[in-house]
Amino acid sequence: MINFKPFKSTYLFLFLLLNFQLISCAQKTKPIVKNTTETIAEKVAVLKTGAERTNLYLELLKGKNIAIVANQTSVLTVLQRAEVAPNVMGSKKVTQHLVDYLHTYNGITIKKVFAPEHGFRGKADAGEIVKDGFDTKTGLPIVSLYGKNKKPSAAQLTGIDIVVFDIQDVGARFYTYISSLHYVMEACAEAGIKVIILDRPNPNGHYIDGPILEPAHKSFVGMHKVPVVYGMTIGEYGQMINGEKWLKNGMQCNLKVIPLENYNHNTTYSLPIKPSPNLPNDKSINLYPSLCFFEGTNVSAGRGTEMQFQIYGSPFLAKKEFSYTPQANEGAKYPKYKNKLCFGEDLRTAKKLDKLDLSYLIKAYKQNTSKEFFNNFFTKLAGTKKLQQQIEQGVTEKEIRESWVKDLEKFKLMRNKYLIYK
Repeated sequence: MINFKPFKSTYLFLFLLLNFQLISCAQKTKPIVKNTTETIAEKVAVLKTGAERTNLYLELLKGKNIAIVANQTSVLTVLQRAEVAPNVMGSKKVTQHLVDYLHTYNGITIKKVFAPEHGFRGKADAGEIVKDGFDTKTGLPIVSLYGKNKKPSAAQLTGIDIVVFDIQDVGARFYTYISSLHYVMEACAEAGIKVIILDRPNPNGHYIDGPILEPAHKSFVGMHKVPVVYGMTIGEYGQMINGEKWLKNGMQCNLKVIPLENYNHNTTYSLPIKPSPNLPNDKSINLYPSLCFFEGTNVSAGRGTEMQFQIYGSPFLAKKEFSYTPQANEGAKYPKYKNKLCFGEDLRTAKKLDKLDLSYLIKAYKQNTSKEFFNNFFTKLAGTKKLQQQIEQGVTEKEIRESWVKDLEKFKLMRNKYLIYK
C-alpha cells in the first residue's frame, strides 16, 4: 500500500511557496505604479506670466497713479467667483485684459494707457500711424507711442508714479516692442518714475542667431548692439538695456521685473493671442526672424493673405506650382503686390527652426529676374551692410554664418549677466 503523507507535505510546501511569491510580487508592484504616477504629477507645472502673478505687484500699485503700456496681448487668467448651482458658489477661470482687471481693482488708479505699434487693440497695419484716443470700454485716455512721438513726453508722464509695461514680444530685434520699451524706460528715467515689466515668454527664446547691429544703422527696427534673435524674455532684455546703460546719457531707470513662473528658454509656448495682425500662429512666429528680411527686398512675405510669414513669393520669381495673389485684409490694407500673382514657396509644413534660415533669401536672390532685389530697408533690418554684400558676392550660407560667430560669443557673455531663467 502506498503512503501518501510525504506527497501531501510536498504539495503543501509548494502551495505555500507559490502563494508567498505571489504576495511578494504584488507588494513590489504596487509601489512602482504609485511612484510613477506621483513622479508624473510632480513634473506637471503650469506656466504663469508676470501679469498672472498678481501677489507680486498689486500691493506695489495700490495708492499710486499708474500708466500702462499695453496692447491686445496684455491679458491674464484669473479666478472669478461664479454661481454654479442654486445657493452654491464656485470659482472659474476667466481671461481678462490687464487694463480691465486693474481698472476695477480697489485702490489702484489708472491715469492713461500707452499704445505701441499696431495700437491698443492690435488692429493697425505694420508701420501705420496709431492715433491718440479713448478706450471705449474703460473711458481711459490712450496715448500713441507709434505716431507723433515714440517716446512718452514729460507732459504725458506728469502725475504718474509707476509705469507698468506688459506686451508680448517674439524675440526678434526688428520687432518694435523692445524699441518702445527702450523709450518708455528712458522717459521714466528722466522723470524719476518707476517701471514695472510684467514678463512674458519668448516663443523664439530657444536660440540666438544673426548679425549684430552696427551703431551706424540704428533705427526703430534695431536700436541696440544685439543679434537678430537674442534669446531673452522682454523682462531680461529690459534688465540688459538698464545694465548696459543704453539709455540716453547712460541713465538707468528704477526697474522691477515680475518674473514668469515655471519657465526656461527651452519652454515651448504657444501664444494665445496674435502678437500683431500678421503673425497669426506659432509657425509664422517661428519663421518670422528668417522671413522678415524679405521686407527689405522685392519679395512678399505673405502680407495680404492668411498665410503671413509662412510663405514668400514675387512676380519676379520663376513660375512655380505654388502661387498666391495678395489682397487687402486686416493688418495689410496695402500689401506688396496687391492683386498681382506671386510665385514662391509654401513653408507651412517646414520643420521648427532653431536658427535663422538664410536659404530662402539666398534662393530668392539667385532666382530673381529683377536687377533691384534689395531696397534701403534691408540694411536697417539686417543692422549691417555686410549681409547684403555677402549675398550679392555669392558667399555661401555656411560662410555667412561663420562670420557671425565671434560677435555672437561676445553677446552671449554679456547676455548671461541679465538672465532670470538660467
